[in-house]
Amino acid sequence: MDVRPHSPVVAALRLCLYALFAGLLVFAAVRADSPAAVAAALATGAVFACGVLSPPVRRSRRTASLWLAALGAAWLVLLVFSPAAVWAAFPLYFLQLHLLPVRWGLPAVTATAAAAIAGFTGHGGQAGPGAFIGPLLGAAVAVATVLGYEALYRESERRRELIEELVATRAELAGAERAAGTLAERERLAREIHDTLAQGLSSIQLLLRAAQRAMPAGSPAAAHIEQARATAQDNLAEARRFVRALTPPDLEHGSLAGALERLCSRAAGPPTVRFSVSGAPAGLPTPYEVALLRIAQSALGNTLRHARAGRAEITLSFMDTAVALDVVDDGTGFVPEAVPVGAGAACGPADGGFGLPAMRSRAEALGGTFAVESAPGQGTAVAVTLPYPAAAARPGGGA
Repeated sequence: MDVRPHSPVVAALRLCLYALFAGLLVFAAVRADSPAAVAAALATGAVFACGVLSPPVRRSRRTASLWLAALGAAWLVLLVFSPAAVWAAFPLYFLQLHLLPVRWGLPAVTATAAAAIAGFTGHGGQAGPGAFIGPLLGAAVAVATVLGYEALYRESERRRELIEELVATRAELAGAERAAGTLAERERLAREIHDTLAQGLSSIQLLLRAAQRAMPAGSPAAAHIEQARATAQDNLAEARRFVRALTPPDLEHGSLAGALERLCSRAAGPPTVRFSVSGAPAGLPTPYEVALLRIAQSALGNTLRHARAGRAEITLSFMDTAVALDVVDDGTGFVPEAVPVGAGAACGPADGGFGLPAMRSRAEALGGTFAVESAPGQGTAVAVTLPYPAAAARPGGGA
């Protein structure tokens, strides 16, 4: 048994048990009405008080065992002089079961019950069923009470630990959702600024350049147009800085190819993940880089968790009019048509919450195509193709 109190209720019960034992000692001394019994009761009470007031008894099982042995010996001496001392066996049962482990507590209770029966009959009591049933029934009640409480306490502790774990998990999920929402909002803002403000300022700057070229030399409006063009150029540069500041962390300090290479190197295999680039790398607008990076993260997350693959490869291909991303593995594969709408091969928080429909939506939002080829036992291939913003030429960078 745990020698420490489990709760305030147990502490109160322990005080009641102490009071009961002390009262029974007084009762045994009064009933015996002999100096020897009084002396034995006082000695037993002194040993009992030493244990109650000694903190090591509650902290150390070895100390508790020694104290119970001394208390039991003093009680046996009292039992010799006073037959009423047999009643003190009942609180002794609880002390032994509370302070000793089960493998020691049960034999101690049995020995105490046997001593109580022997003391009762030794003082001339009738050796009938009552002499045996009383101590044994008291021992059984004590064992059932203490062991039942211990079982309830362990169950309560398991429930408490489970509740604490659930609360901690809920807090972690809430934190993950907040982080995902923050990243999604950053990406949305970057996309909106790029597609509206930055593009509008770029158009204004081009129109002002055209107006400057068409303006007669020496026109008094030339200085104002130049000032307006310079202001538009400065604000365009500021808008681009906002877009860069709102991009995902993996894209803040490098290109898309570098972010994908770091993604592959950080993958905890198996499988072995390789990254390759095909064609001459070209700068892409931020929304393109974000979409391709998120799709790669989601597809690779599917492979790591579900495919049981031996190897996987991510390929970024720069073509004349489009950029393509391919994620291929040699895993178990699946039936794409069997994936329900709104789910994916993996759509848990670890992969950012993007399933197959979300990957397709990202690609189609930028005018691209998304395809999945897979079959059971034949691995999986995810292919994304995004056309460059310009009609038929590579972009030199984001606008």
